[in-house]
Amino acid sequence: MIASPKKFPLHGWLGLALTAVFWTLNWSLSGLRTQWTFFPLWLGYCLTVDGLVLWRTGTSLLARSRWKYIGLFIASAPVWWLFELANWRIQNWRYAGAENFSIFMFWVWATLNFSTVIPAVFGSAELVRSFIKKPVRGPVIRPTLPTTLAFFLAGWAMLALMVLWPKIFFPFVWISFYFILEPLNIRLGFRSLVEWTADGNWRPVVSLWLGVLLTAFFWEMWNYFSYPKWVYAVPWGGWLHVFEMPLLGYGGYLPFALELFAMYHLIAGLAGQKKTHYVIEDQA
Repeated sequence: MIASPKKFPLHGWLGLALTAVFWTLNWSLSGLRTQWTFFPLWLGYCLTVDGLVLWRTGTSLLARSRWKYIGLFIASAPVWWLFELANWRIQNWRYAGAENFSIFMFWVWATLNFSTVIPAVFGSAELVRSFIKKPVRGPVIRPTLPTTLAFFLAGWAMLALMVLWPKIFFPFVWISFYFILEPLNIRLGFRSLVEWTADGNWRPVVSLWLGVLLTAFFWEMWNYFSYPKWVYAVPWGGWLHVFEMPLLGYGGYLPFALELFAMYHLIAGLAGQKKTHYVIEDQA
């Protein structure tokens, strides 16, 4: 058992300070400001959450490896740009205020801000995991050849349906990549969620689900009074908005968290880190 620090760590206090300052600036200033307030605001969130995890468990993403923690930010930007590429087809969101930037400057600011997605979600998942003391039992899913092949083919089928009929099948953007990449991670020997579902342990999955919902709440809330900001336009299900996001849209965050897990571990595995420092099954 790793002893938890008695005091809240310094980087956690730094995160709280960044969050307080840049949340205030983002919501109180007029005109363009989100492009430069978003990153420090979300860096503050990431550091705050990581500090809480370290305080509660004695370990955290940052504490285990500073360089690998930075790697989360580096991997995050290209991962989210993949979703931006998909959005060119499905046209589910746009950035109000983006017209004030050149294409190059929008790319620069967007890339910087997209870099916070994975560390925010993974840190939140570890925080949630610190409260879940026992395994969460669920269906047993083992990495057998029929199962992984079914996943792989289903993923490509969903992706094809999304591309061909985006107005109907646009939700598949939030699940198809996971079904494609999870079998690849299994085949290549990289970390995958079936390491735990093979024993019926869904605690890592539940941690990711609850962690991404926590992150989503702050994403959507902080976006609401931002400028530039993202706004949604979906062909169906666009009712009962909670901030800018339709209520049904929050359901898309659940498979999205699994996609982030698969994408990150594919990148990390190809970089030579087959067993990464990201821990959601054992923090003690």
